[in-house]
Amino acid sequence: MIETLPSVSSVEPAVSVVVPVRNEENNIGPLIDEIDTALGKQWPYEIIYVNDGSTDGTGDRLAQRAQGRNNLRQIRHEKSAGQSAAVRTGVRAARGAIVVTLDGDGQNNPAFLPALILAIEQGEGKVGLAAGQRVGRQDTTFKKWQSRVANAVRNAILKDGTRDTGCGLKGFRREVFLALPYFDGLHRFLPALVRREGYDIVYVDVIDRPRRSGVSNYGFFDRLWVGVMDLAGVWWLIHRKKSKPVATEVR
Repeated sequence: MIETLPSVSSVEPAVSVVVPVRNEENNIGPLIDEIDTALGKQWPYEIIYVNDGSTDGTGDRLAQRAQGRNNLRQIRHEKSAGQSAAVRTGVRAARGAIVVTLDGDGQNNPAFLPALILAIEQGEGKVGLAAGQRVGRQDTTFKKWQSRVANAVRNAILKDGTRDTGCGLKGFRREVFLALPYFDGLHRFLPALVRREGYDIVYVDVIDRPRRSGVSNYGFFDRLWVGVMDLAGVWWLIHRKKSKPVATEVR
């Protein structure tokens, strides 16, 4: 629950960029600069960093960068709650109708954000998710193998048609995301859950980059082993989905 939010500009943003971070102090400045360059003057936007219980200088770096600008916000979790919780906190706080997300380690290139935003805008309400699909992943052989296995198992069971759900680059309408059932690990099942709600998905190939600094804080062993129960739960949700009734008010 968000009790107090940082002050923001009176100009309503069209797009909210949500960045979950934990102990990424050296990646803060360069990524913010790239987001500013990518979005420029195309859309009024805000950047929401969700500081997920960082114990390094992440909070101080964000506070420094927020000085002199009114579209950079920091929301802090007292204790780390995980990536899904951080994303949800950011989406709940977002003022833009369109939300785009990316990881805070620099591996996701903000240059692809406009493509995600345009896919949602041009979808005219039919597209519920624009999902980045990584090309040329900059990870260890074991990590890439683990992701391939997890994606193959997930796709075989859920048939969500997505080869890469772990990419942090995603775009969606805020109202669509908040209507989804929430659980830890939600961010890895967005394609299946968005399809469950009757929306289309657009895929955008994105170029993966090496991490700039530090080590991974999220998502190592949750691709398959920890996600088995979540996978079963999402399968159950899909198969228990009932068609929405057509309701009209009678006067």
